[in-house]
Amino acid sequence: MRIMIIGANGQLGTDLMRTLDDELVPLTHADVEISNRPSVDAAMLKHKPELVINTAAYHQVDTAEEDPALAFATNTIGARNLALACAEHDIDLFHVSTDYVFSGDNRGPYAVTDLPAPLNVYGTSKLAGENFIRALLPRSYIARTTGLFGMAGAREGRTNFVETMIRLARGGREIKVVADQFVSPTYTYDLAVAMGQLIRTRNYGTYHITNSESCSWFQLAKEIFAVTKLTPNITGITSAEFGAKAKRPLYSVLGNEALERAGVPRLRPWRDGLIAYLIERGLYAE
Repeated sequence: MRIMIIGANGQLGTDLMRTLDDELVPLTHADVEISNRPSVDAAMLKHKPELVINTAAYHQVDTAEEDPALAFATNTIGARNLALACAEHDIDLFHVSTDYVFSGDNRGPYAVTDLPAPLNVYGTSKLAGENFIRALLPRSYIARTTGLFGMAGAREGRTNFVETMIRLARGGREIKVVADQFVSPTYTYDLAVAMGQLIRTRNYGTYHITNSESCSWFQLAKEIFAVTKLTPNITGITSAEFGAKAKRPLYSVLGNEALERAGVPRLRPWRDGLIAYLIERGLYAE
């Protein structure tokens, strides 16, 4: 299959490039601007893909509160442009979304059928993008995921939560991490493999794809330090104490049952994904 990957130099895009056994067309922001319809159409005509995977997003959650137009341009209008172009050129679309479409009020993992109720501009813009895709392009996959970490996050000028914790610990700084927000941290390599498997099923629809099990960001940080044998001074705090501009869901664990029903095996627990990542980074301390 000829697959065009938008955002090919990001964490997920990088792992899609190394896990998909297809004819791949990697595009970065320099190659296509999804908020611009002519740019999208030009990419479709030039590369003639059978499937487009969109990993591009504006995910500066707090900045989006101050300038919503930035988030909606990419996350909503960009998704709409891709859906319209794919419909016009008879191309399938795989769009990556977020756990932040939910309010966090659930007491158990969110199912794909649960009603979204985003708390911030970022989540609202991503949900609007999802809705455009569902309305305009039946032959599409939408995958919500959360807490991503991957090898591209270790590159110069990039980061992810794991890399941030390691950098702060090595700097000898006191670390404060929110202990009341629960997610399923997800290794982008595992996510990429599952996406490749889902594509082969041709079961279009909305899915949740995360590593198994869940934890708070504070618990994740403690596990990072346990595995790397770093010993910083770390304290768990509340979301209110952290004081971020954008409100986050306190519980946004995603249930992967729809993925399993489509024939894709459950992803390994997040701890195993974290260890695999740290081994590849050369940071695993036995």
